[in-house]
Amino acid sequence: MEEKLNFSPNALVVLKKRYLKKNEKGQTIETPAELVERVSSAIAAVEKKYGATKEKTEEIKKKFYEIIANLEFVPNSPTLMNAGKDLGQLSACFVVPVEDSMDSIFDAIKATALIHKTGGGTGFSFSRLRHKNSVVKSTGGVASGPVSFMKVFDAATQAVKQGGTRRGANMGMLRIDHPDVLEFIKCKEKEGDISNFNISVALTDDFMEKVLKEEDYNLIDPHSGETVNRINAHDTFNTIAEYAYKNGEPGIIFIDRMNEGNPTPQLGVIESTNPCGEQPLLPFESCNLGSLNLSKFLREVDGEFEVDWDRLRDVTFLAVRFLDNVIDANKFPLPQIRENTLKTRKIGLGIMGFATMLGFLGVPYDSDEAILLAKEIMSFIYKNAKEESMKLSVVRGVFPAWKGSSWDKKTTRIRNATLTTVAPTGTISIIAGPTSSGIEPNFSLCYSRNVLEGEKLLEIDPAFEYIAKKEGFYSEDLMKKIAAGESIQGMEEVPEKFKKIFKTAMEISSLWHIKMQAAFQDFTDNAVSKTINLPNNATVEDVKEAYLLSYKLRCKGVTVYRDGSRSVQVLTVEKKKEEKKHEITEEKQSVVSYPKPRPEVIMGTTTKVTTGCGNLYITINQGECGDFFEVFTQMGKAGGCAGSQLEAVGRLISLALRGGVDIKVITEQLKGIRCPSPSWVNGKKIFSCADAVARVLEKRAMDQKEIVKVEIPVLEKQEASVVVKKTANTFNNIVGVCPDCGCALRHQEGCLVCDACGYSKC
Repeated sequence: MEEKLNFSPNALVVLKKRYLKKNEKGQTIETPAELVERVSSAIAAVEKKYGATKEKTEEIKKKFYEIIANLEFVPNSPTLMNAGKDLGQLSACFVVPVEDSMDSIFDAIKATALIHKTGGGTGFSFSRLRHKNSVVKSTGGVASGPVSFMKVFDAATQAVKQGGTRRGANMGMLRIDHPDVLEFIKCKEKEGDISNFNISVALTDDFMEKVLKEEDYNLIDPHSGETVNRINAHDTFNTIAEYAYKNGEPGIIFIDRMNEGNPTPQLGVIESTNPCGEQPLLPFESCNLGSLNLSKFLREVDGEFEVDWDRLRDVTFLAVRFLDNVIDANKFPLPQIRENTLKTRKIGLGIMGFATMLGFLGVPYDSDEAILLAKEIMSFIYKNAKEESMKLSVVRGVFPAWKGSSWDKKTTRIRNATLTTVAPTGTISIIAGPTSSGIEPNFSLCYSRNVLEGEKLLEIDPAFEYIAKKEGFYSEDLMKKIAAGESIQGMEEVPEKFKKIFKTAMEISSLWHIKMQAAFQDFTDNAVSKTINLPNNATVEDVKEAYLLSYKLRCKGVTVYRDGSRSVQVLTVEKKKEEKKHEITEEKQSVVSYPKPRPEVIMGTTTKVTTGCGNLYITINQGECGDFFEVFTQMGKAGGCAGSQLEAVGRLISLALRGGVDIKVITEQLKGIRCPSPSWVNGKKIFSCADAVARVLEKRAMDQKEIVKVEIPVLEKQEASVVVKKTANTFNNIVGVCPDCGCALRHQEGCLVCDACGYSKC
């Protein structure tokens, strides 16, 4: 079946690195076709439990294989990684309860470690924990509060690497009426603190009404239920907006909206979600997700594209059946999670490739036409997902907690308590790609991705590539400029019509981002993961307006990210024209940097230079992104003071390079330094060992035409608006460096993702 697969080169790299089976030595022992076969077989085998014949089971397996091989549907990462293996944990999303006792807190930490080890992400509400400095009657001491215990969970997460392929991701949530809410809002003010958590404040409808009226509200002791303080709702709302403005956190969850959509209120109240906020769950409940790739559901008629509704319906049917089977095939990490998940049988069918679909259809993302299409597509998926789930209930029965549920009240017999979720698709959209992620607009129309052993490949949005070639404005030079961060909005070679169709995330106003999220939420019974992008020169008032509009349009939660708001920002781009680079580097800068992590294997070159002190060997290594990464120096057999000074020079240069300092700045500092013993090499005078290092760096930089490192400036407000207009497309939500490959991390769909290697924090 290998010939049926159509994975891109970058998808193959991601599959090999994260998904394909490996032996005890870490060697890959599975092909992509065998992966699809393994997953399809394991999930189709469930059919036998419900009376399917061997022939029928084989037929279903082939259909599952086909929709995955065609990249029409991709299940969540744990299913791809673990289906058909001994581990067998297939769910992505979990919520673990945290009660107000030491036993519960540390039981939750243990449960979290087990879940992370098997590849899942966890959400917690810390709202039941008594507030800081309140009296603990059993000991006579005082409580340390929710934030202190979040740090314990964070440390435990740091110690557990998820299944060797995914790192732990958490959601920490606190109700707006908890006495420690202000400390919680500010708990990630210092960058790097509680780094394994996304945090969200659970806002009630009552609180939001008091915000609008600028009234006070009660802070309630969760242990006693008594009011311990009253503070102004509008002031608290401002504080949330101010901290989100600074670094994108906290997010907000409209907790009453979440519970309005709770299909089984008789089982309990929803208090938290999974790490990216799109999957509300009851305590000890899990959910498995999968996404339809909308860019694959198009057909060309008379030179124009239209939605292939028939194929979308058929694949939706199969995807629902697949996800329901996953529940039975699953090996749950804890017995109580198995029990609660089987009671509700929640699934979360979502989408990716929406922006790519719009591009083929010629519809701008920021248009009423796109909003209407979003509603039409999601309502169609929901309608057909519901139809298939109802059919499954006839043979397999309704979910066990159906009686007393919202479905019972509607007299709708259905197999799954929830059906649809719009989840982040950072890594699986690379596997299914090239295609856009989730319901997000494109963050760039062309990426430079890592492929094999440092080799880089341009990956272009297929809709833009198709249009550019069809309309005659495609060129390799154009694509390189886009990959370097230039916006097509300023390019004369791109017709105005297509500039409107292919706007990127930072070129679309927050209003349209929120309207799009709300459009999909209308037909999503769980929630929608999306980032509301704001330009660097946005204000706190803009953040507040985004929150209020999200509330008005009945979103279940919202995450805003102001471009450039994280202090550590390193972006690797292809080399631009010199004057473009100066537009960035000559602006006022205030950047706090830390060095990128060093990969286990790194490649470079060694140059021999004759100096007045002897033969100097200068090794310059490059990172996986192609950027200059580190420098080692060795002076023949020299030791003592000369050797130690050369080692110090190499270490400091390496630190500067890994921290993102432009190589030109480094060479300017070293060139011309003199010592008593100069030398001549190829007709040029070498003044010192430091001067020799500078000249080799300079020569290598001239030879390296492809890639440079650019530090993003933190500008004064009056300067920011000018530069952002010039460089908005360059700095799309870059928030740090990838722990796997050292390239840029981007904030997307409530998560951190690396476009170069496919790493995702969630």
